Amino acid sequence: MKRLIAFIPLFALLSCYQTEHNCKEFKTGKFKFEHKVDGVTKTTLFERKDHIEIETFEGKTDTASIRWVSDCEYILKKLNPKNKAEEKSIGMKILTTQKDSYTFEFGLIGSDQKQHGKVTRIVE
Repeated sequence: MKRLIAFIPLFALLSCYQTEHNCKEFKTGKFKFEHKVDGVTKTTLFERKDHIEIETFEGKTDTASIRWVSDCEYILKKLNPKNKAEEKSIGMKILTTQKDSYTFEFGLIGSDQKQHGKVTRIVE
């Protein structure tokens, strides 16, 4: 019984824990997203300005419009799609934020398949 009573303060602290959501801090700026493709780390650099995102991946630059659904969710749509797959919009949801980074999930609109990643702010 004494052990149970000793854990009550710990449970109380854990129940008060909330993930940080300062999504507004990440609506604009320059960012880096690193991900692995077939075991090789690839880097995407992008700059987000209110309603537009300019992305550079493997020397190719592309532009997408941004429609903010909420402070932590937005939809990307390529402005100049080169094929049918690129015409599909991508839903982005910021899950947690830290000082200079955030974790997020993303997937094609209408699909249940989601991927996760972490984005870091580039400080110049």
